[in-house]
Amino acid sequence: MRLRRTSVGGRAAGLAIDVVAHSDLTADDVTRLRRLFDAEYQQGFGDWDPDLPYGYAPHDFHIAARQGGETVGHVGWARRAIRVGDREIVIAGVGGVMVSDLARGERLGSRLMNRAAESMADAGGIAFGYLGCREEVVSFYTACGWTRIFAGERSIGRAGRPAFDPPGQPLLVLPIEHRLASWPGGDVDLRGRAW
Repeated sequence: MRLRRTSVGGRAAGLAIDVVAHSDLTADDVTRLRRLFDAEYQQGFGDWDPDLPYGYAPHDFHIAARQGGETVGHVGWARRAIRVGDREIVIAGVGGVMVSDLARGERLGSRLMNRAAESMADAGGIAFGYLGCREEVVSFYTACGWTRIFAGERSIGRAGRPAFDPPGQPLLVLPIEHRLASWPGGDVDLRGRAW
């Protein structure tokens, strides 16, 4: 199933939450996303590139919160078959989770994460959502229903070289079509860049 641009979640105070396929981003969408990301990261990481954002993997779908003509929040995800231990699992790798200073304090992050999970379920064929994060934001994700796992993680790093993070760094999963108990043990091989 291919998701198309959809708008859901209501329009409280002019706020709309849209799900947009990466291939359907307009030039205006990219400009608004670039403003959101560059306001937070440009000084430390340079310009945002929608096809290789700061060296991470791009997204298949963008969940974007818009208000007053600006994008004020974002969650992105991409479908990928990864290896966990000796099993292959289809996940939605999540990244680019951000809420503008203008929209903080109104639970927009939680609404975006909920809409992202709905869009993963709508897409079909996704066993789990998957993300890595900083330790200081783990509690946000667990409040959104995600569960921390303990595993090492292989990936292609932001510089384009193979990387391995030992067990202990924050990795979280969200059951989509499978139950949490079915997440296998063992190291995670992302088979590409993280999000």
